[in-house]
Order: sequence, then structure tokens, then C-alpha cells
Amino acid sequence: MSARQETGTATAHRVVILGAGYAGVAAAVQLAARVRRRAGVRVTVVNAQERFTERMRLHMAATGQRLAELSVPQLLEGTGAQFVRGWVTAVDPDAKTVRIDDGRVLAYDTLVYGLGGVAGTSAVPGAEDHAYTLSSTRDAELLADRLARLGSGTVVVAGSGLTGIESAAEIAERHPRLSVVLLGRQEPGAAMTPKAGAYLHAALDRLGVRVRAGVEVVKVLPDAVELAGGESIAADAVLWTGGTRTSPLAAAAGLAVDERGRIVTDAALRSVSHPEVYAIGDAAAIRQGYGVMHGTCQSGMPAGVHAALSIDRVLRGRQPKPFRFGYYHTPVSLGRGDAVVQFTRPDDSPRRICLTGRTAVWYKEAVTASPWPAYGRMKKMPASGAIWPRGGRSTRVREAR
Repeated sequence: MSARQETGTATAHRVVILGAGYAGVAAAVQLAARVRRRAGVRVTVVNAQERFTERMRLHMAATGQRLAELSVPQLLEGTGAQFVRGWVTAVDPDAKTVRIDDGRVLAYDTLVYGLGGVAGTSAVPGAEDHAYTLSSTRDAELLADRLARLGSGTVVVAGSGLTGIESAAEIAERHPRLSVVLLGRQEPGAAMTPKAGAYLHAALDRLGVRVRAGVEVVKVLPDAVELAGGESIAADAVLWTGGTRTSPLAAAAGLAVDERGRIVTDAALRSVSHPEVYAIGDAAAIRQGYGVMHGTCQSGMPAGVHAALSIDRVLRGRQPKPFRFGYYHTPVSLGRGDAVVQFTRPDDSPRRICLTGRTAVWYKEAVTASPWPAYGRMKKMPASGAIWPRGGRSTRVREAR
């Protein structure tokens, strides 16, 4: 069977979306909703599993809390988009094909590359073999099982970013008999205002989390971590949250990538080397006036929607518009009953205003639960998905691309 036969008729314009995370599902729902009444466009979503990974709740799954069983095919229901389950093993931008692990080859006319990042364990010896990660629901469940079997002991959370903070707080709250140590190069909440940062530190202290800032883990052992300078910290379990890495598929395919392996895009989110390929989410190096965006759900969904809008405009013979996005908040859970929300300027620098306590808990939960009604609205009213903070002057790229 030829690649063209595998994907349908010879006349349909084939859009293949790789990855069904927050950005990928947003791109699929938005595009499929816009083209379903037009003949000649076929949208296919490829993902390794049917279950949607709620990355914003994985720190909860890591402590044994059950998450909703969200199905990607159900999220796509009614849009006309086709779902294909499989691991992507190769992309050939010259032949315009994608190969998946069962040997199938899918041809495309337009590709949306949204394969998200995973925990960056490869750079530190022993992390791949001995540390737990939060790259998937299954990873979180493995850690939850380990924590449940520990009557007492020490859990080291390596990485003091947002995932590390939320994970350390959740573990300390759910397992009060365990000693939790949060390690990182920076102070937790370093990008927050003094007020928000002080609240965060007080909450970690109340939960019994021991914070060690200004340290670097250089090796992970079966029962300890080693720090730069030779110090060793005993650990019964290590959770690695110290950064992410992208899939090597884009670089292997010959797409132009940055030093982190992210696809370099133009203003419309097209690959600068292969304009029929769009990149979104953690897989994309998207430049705004304030610099290259970092991957979060708050930027991933708008990027996915914008890629769909760009594809739709091109299919209708029009030029795509530049993507512009400004950050607006940093919500951080501090266990189930506490949180802090730092509001930000478009460039992600902190504003003076923040929320704390129960109000912040309510706000964070509203944010975490918001994708599902947003997808539902987009099915009925696609234009509803095209509303997000553009960021004003700070997002405008003045230099020629």
C-alpha cells in the first residue's frame, strides 16, 4: 500500500498533526472545525496513546491521586479529524511522509509538529537509570507506587522550577512521614516578586520541604545524589524535574533546529527550512519581541490554534498572519489547599499583583481545567479559540526574519 493510499484520496489536502498534547489537540480541533464543511481537506492526529496526558496535574498523579481518564479520540469527536495511535519513528520532509512504529507510512501535504518534550535526564549520569520523571501519566504512577511503599525515608526533588516546587509540596503534604528535599540552582520562585516568593517559601517550610538552592546535581546513584563539589545526599527516591529535552526526530529529519533541538519557525509558525511544516508547543523555537518563548500550556494552546489559522488561510489562498503572544500569569500549586499566582507582564517578568491561599487555589484549578471547555467551544465556535493576550509592543518582532 502506498503512502498516498494509506492516507486517503489523491485529491484531499492531507494535514497530519504529530502529538496530541495541549497544543496538538488545540490545532486539530481548531483546524478540523474550520474545514469540516469544505471538501478536500483531511486532518489526521498521530499520538502514542489514546489517553490525554494532563501535564498540569502530573504532580498529583505522582502522589497517587486519580486523574480523569481523558480520551484524545473523544476530544476530537464530532470534528471529522482522524486519530491514529502510534509512536512516530521518522519524518521525511522531502518525501512528505511520517513513519510510525507499526510500519505504517502517512503522507502529508502540511505537517504540524507538536511532539512535546520529556524530562532531560540524559545530561546527568545515572538520572536515566535511577531517577523518576513526570514525562507521562505512567511515569507519575510509577513514582506514586514507590512513594506508597516507603514507610519513611528521603525523597529528593532535583530541579527548583515550577514542576519541582509543585511536586515537592504535593509529596510533602500527601506523605508527611517522608523527608522531602528540593534541590536547584535557583531559589524556588526566583522570578516572582518578593511578596509572592516569600509566600511560596513559607508554604514549603510549613509543609516541611527542605530547600537547597545554589546547588547542582552531577550524578544520580541508586540511593543518593551527588552535588558539584562532592557532597552526597542520601535518597530513597529521586524525582528529576531539572529541565526537558525535545525529540531528536526534527533534527534527524533535516529541519532547521536551535541548540535545544526545537524547530526554528517564522512569524506564522512555519519551519524556516521547510515551510509546509508548522511547529508548536515545546517542539518549537518561536521568537517574540522579548525573545524565544518557553513552553507552557498558556502559550501552547494559542500556538496550536494559530498554526490551524495559518493553515486555513493558506488553503484559502491568503497569507498567514504573524503569531504574537504575551504571558499573563504563573500559577503554582502548593499542595491541595494552598497556591500562589504571580501575574506577569507579556515578557513573563512579574507584575506587583499576586494571589495567595484559597483564592489562588480556585484560580489555579480554573486554569488547569480550562482546556476541556475551550476545546468544546472551539468545535461549535472556532473563533472562540482565537482569543488570547497578544502582548502589545513587547511581542512585536521588528527585525526581519
